Amino acid sequence: MKIAIIGAGNMGGATALGLKRCLPEDEITVTARHAGTLEKYSKAGMKATLDNSEAVRDADVVIMAVKPWLLHEVLSPLLPLMDGRILVSFAAGIPAATLKEWTEGARLSGVYTVIPNLAIEIGESMTFINEVSGNEESLAIVKGLFDSTGKSMVVDEKQLGAGMMVASCGTAFALRYVRATMEGGIELGLYPKQALEAALQTVKGAADLADAHGTHPEQEIDRVTTPGGITIRGLNAMEEAGFSNAVIQGLKIWK
Repeated sequence: MKIAIIGAGNMGGATALGLKRCLPEDEITVTARHAGTLEKYSKAGMKATLDNSEAVRDADVVIMAVKPWLLHEVLSPLLPLMDGRILVSFAAGIPAATLKEWTEGARLSGVYTVIPNLAIEIGESMTFINEVSGNEESLAIVKGLFDSTGKSMVVDEKQLGAGMMVASCGTAFALRYVRATMEGGIELGLYPKQALEAALQTVKGAADLADAHGTHPEQEIDRVTTPGGITIRGLNAMEEAGFSNAVIQGLKIWK
């Protein structure tokens, strides 16, 4: 399975490094506008080129990891070279109808909008997949690819925005919570390094706990909150300051 990643920016680069964990290095080709951007990928054993056409010719799956406003410009000259390939677009906000229009006449075996997050780099992404066109075989290939870099979920187009806010933007939201916890820990007496390590491990442990038990988060919260205890006091103080509402409102800015 040969993969071409067009655009080695933050997400494209993270995807290349994530795929390198489960695919032979020489099956991944990465492109960028500037040679300097490609150095770390070539040093990691991946193919790196400034020529998008060269990358596409040898690929089975072409991942367009360019900014949404550049997608049509970059994709158009490549389509004649993509017979039988699977096209994956990372461009959030481009409607399926628009992708269908842009790829009309191209003999692609599938077109998919995919929204991963930066944790794809370490094999821990939560990725959302929407099938614009394709079949069971091409969908299985795309889902298998992103299952190998974390977890993936096939959703309707109308759910992509929610998926992006919860899982892609959600990486920043979760880390902002970690930063706030770290700052609070420092105020309480921990050294910065101690506070950061504790905050990161606690968030990771809480997520793994709920995932392992398959429980609603509130069930695990109930196990920690004893009557009259400091945990419930802390939760109530956070809610009084608008914690849950702030999170929900932050997610809803997509609408």
